[in-house]
Amino acid sequence: MYRVSPQELRRAFRTLLKFPACYHTASVFDPMSARIAADLGFEVGILGGSVASLQVLAAPDFALISLSEFAEQATRIGRVARLPVIADADHGYGNALNVMRTVVELERAGIAALTIEDTLLPAQFGRKSTDLIPLAEGVGKIRAALEARVDPELVIIARSHAGVQSTEQVIERAVAYQEAGADGICLVGVRDFTHLEQIAEHLSVPLMLVTYGNPELRDNQRLADLGVRIVVNGHAAYFAAIKATYDCLREQRQLAGSIGLSASELAHKYTQPEDYQAWAREFMDVRE
Repeated sequence: MYRVSPQELRRAFRTLLKFPACYHTASVFDPMSARIAADLGFEVGILGGSVASLQVLAAPDFALISLSEFAEQATRIGRVARLPVIADADHGYGNALNVMRTVVELERAGIAALTIEDTLLPAQFGRKSTDLIPLAEGVGKIRAALEARVDPELVIIARSHAGVQSTEQVIERAVAYQEAGADGICLVGVRDFTHLEQIAEHLSVPLMLVTYGNPELRDNQRLADLGVRIVVNGHAAYFAAIKATYDCLREQRQLAGSIGLSASELAHKYTQPEDYQAWAREFMDVRE
């Protein structure tokens, strides 16, 4: 089987970003899934942060996975990848200096692109994981990522959550990241096309949307016309793998009947989030 260099894959991804079309990602979580996605003709894959946490740690998406663990999994994928892979690098595993280290490690892993988000992670006790860092700090992270990049073909994408801000705030952040030099803007929580249009008219870089299958954002041509080049609908392939593994092992053990758990219920059951929540209450609740 022929190999493709990381530089070739990065150039291919930049070509996708220039083409007036909208591409949907394949969720890739190990070398086998990356090979399958390429063989089936997917143009781009994504290694999700939450998926990496599940695959590597069997832990919930509580910002528990380390950069080293994430980079190791990305390296395994990058070693065999024949399609460009985007790495969901979360918050860059710390401050702007940590972001620089993240870029170095993921570039070495063979990743074609990575997203750096402006979420405050790990989440403070009692808070949702949607709090945002100050805009100036977010800009600093993007500038740091660009400084750390060696291969100019590596794509740096700034990510923000459009569902927890006013439209004006989303535009302010997206424009600031664009002006800082980000190669693209990734948005989570866009409600519908009206919301997207209000944001997109202020931007000139390619857009990436995390939609989780939002039925209000399913017109590919309209998305492409608004500058959206990449859509992440979720990670159904990984959850299907969990479900298939469970069902196969149950059958192997000749267990009667079925408890009827869905893939997401199985992920919840075996990542044991209640344990982490209990530990958080015990060790992180410092309120007087």
